[in-house]
Amino acid sequence: MTKLHKNATPQEHLFALPKIKGKPLSVAFTGNDISSDGGLLLLQQAEQRACIIGAISAQLTDTRHPSYVSHSYKEMLSQRVFQIAAGYEDADDCDHLRTDDMFKIGCGRLPSDDALSSQPTMSRFENMPGSRELYRIAEAFLQQFIGSYAAEPEVIILDVDDTNSETHGAQQLALFNQFYGGYCLMPLHIYEGSSGKLVTTILKPGSRSKSVNVFGILRRVVQRLRAVWKSTTIILRGDSHFCSHQFMDWCTEQVGKVHFLTGLSGNTALHKLADTTIRSAERLFAASGLPVKRYHSFEYKAKSWTHPQRVIVKVEVGSLGTNIRYVVTDMRGVRTQSLYENGYCARGAMELRIKEHKLYLKSDRMSCHRFKANQFRLFLHSAAYVLMHTLQTELLAGTALAKVTFKTLREKVIKVAAYVRELKSRIQIELPASCPQQEAMRCALKVLPWRRT
Repeated sequence: MTKLHKNATPQEHLFALPKIKGKPLSVAFTGNDISSDGGLLLLQQAEQRACIIGAISAQLTDTRHPSYVSHSYKEMLSQRVFQIAAGYEDADDCDHLRTDDMFKIGCGRLPSDDALSSQPTMSRFENMPGSRELYRIAEAFLQQFIGSYAAEPEVIILDVDDTNSETHGAQQLALFNQFYGGYCLMPLHIYEGSSGKLVTTILKPGSRSKSVNVFGILRRVVQRLRAVWKSTTIILRGDSHFCSHQFMDWCTEQVGKVHFLTGLSGNTALHKLADTTIRSAERLFAASGLPVKRYHSFEYKAKSWTHPQRVIVKVEVGSLGTNIRYVVTDMRGVRTQSLYENGYCARGAMELRIKEHKLYLKSDRMSCHRFKANQFRLFLHSAAYVLMHTLQTELLAGTALAKVTFKTLREKVIKVAAYVRELKSRIQIELPASCPQQEAMRCALKVLPWRRT
């Protein structure tokens, strides 16, 4: 007889299915010891490496009376972050998954223990953190990023960009954004450009980020990094609306190796300085009829700038007309074309990382009314990004899954059926013998610092 969970209800013949070789098919949701997220086992071990959930929970002050506490903050964090990573981005999913054995194991509970937290408990938890706790959590992400390096890196690139999170209710600070054509909030994402590691994410009101406000955030980030890494070259990279004269002047005046490489909006003065390059490219296209691309650099100082900076212009002329792009930097020892194509254009990978964060981990679900609650929710999705990135780049390094999207990683590794049996002396988890990704999962298990007992 099938073993039923205490909350389960026997069901028989949910659908009228055709027979197979004379035998009828019976379908019922009674497989209570079977989980559809067996790969959470690896995600739990990724947390042991990244320690991001532990770092976040350490910043939260639990004012609840101990005698009434059934779920610790760390347990609820684990439950929520693992659910997000597994594709259950809504708190409503807690009601269905709170008895799932794999989620229990991931949160440190035995399959026979009481259920995890429900949706109302989780919603109260999301609305709990205050401003000071949120600030400390942002610092915890930065500290986790620093700790992910075994030694001081020679160079790090801070890729910074924002994106929209559409709102459909009365969310605080949801403003109309003309560029996106709707009401939204604007999360600011900061990643390391070479590795794809998340530095931190900051939720901002729906209007376009002002460069002076972004400068305040970036300055604090750079100062924290410099306090730990004395010799690391730090490069800021972003598009034109992150071109802040405050940050450029501040970088120029720093004693350490702090540089910037950002887009720059064109104007009459820049077009005049680039006129020779523009006309030369247009004449060459008119003569040959073939697409032309030209690069040139020159010194430029706007009225608001304290120091002159190097400006790179890229001119493309083709059948669709003339396309002119400008980049500003303080780096003068690199060739113009190489700095633009290999340096600035490489920031395109930032869009893919935001896609992983926003599309595959659903971090744009800003459905809480309070702005602070939405910031905390953004941190939860960011923690899921850290775990998925750690799983992919460290536990699955060298496998075919090391370069896939988070969506593929979830479908092939996390969404694996698992039969969980709690015995007297151990917990046994059985994965399908026909699992196509068992070799990659074996590799990941070998990486973990386990000892067979």
